[in-house]
Amino acid sequence: MRHGLLGVCLLALVSCASAHAAGQTRNDWQLLFDGKTLAGWRASEAPGSFRVHDGAIVVRGPRSHLYYLGSVERHDFRNFELQLEVMTRPGANSGVYFHTAWQDEGWPARGYEVQVNNSQSDPKRTGGLYAVKDNYQAPAKDGVWFTLRIRVEGRRIRTFVDDKPIIDYTQPTQPQRPADMRGRVLSSGTFALQAHDPDSEVHYRNIKVRPLP
Repeated sequence: MRHGLLGVCLLALVSCASAHAAGQTRNDWQLLFDGKTLAGWRASEAPGSFRVHDGAIVVRGPRSHLYYLGSVERHDFRNFELQLEVMTRPGANSGVYFHTAWQDEGWPARGYEVQVNNSQSDPKRTGGLYAVKDNYQAPAKDGVWFTLRIRVEGRRIRTFVDDKPIIDYTQPTQPQRPADMRGRVLSSGTFALQAHDPDSEVHYRNIKVRPLP
């Protein structure tokens, strides 16, 4: 009986340790981009707008969106922290969508867009929640790598550039959106990088995510 109880205790300890390790792994940062290929990503309408060069995704070309469709969290994120290193060229306009879903063409109908724009004619600048809570002062310079971080917890969305807070927005329980932006609400979904126009060039690298409870 003593040996049987010992065995049960050992199994319980192993199970707890395994569960704890699994929890730690899930909450760690996980890479979404391998730095070499677009494996796990899929581009809409104009795939040529995305290529990999020197460990970064180079975005330049006609309108298109590069959706993450890989295995991490089965590309369905609700609460998370997403971090990317970004470099804009002069006149660049791009964006990072979250809580979105694959579509063949057009601007994503679902999810929020975090603006990436430090000098283009559109006055909405990097880190803002496009057309919901905008930022009008560029927090970074063209031609220099900066870190963009997006954190979503429940109804709260925060953005940071080089750890400087840019936006802190809590979505109302009944958000009011114009007809063409009814899908710009929190739910769950994947991420997408935006190719805005042929004259815009943005580089993204070290793209990683950390799921949150």
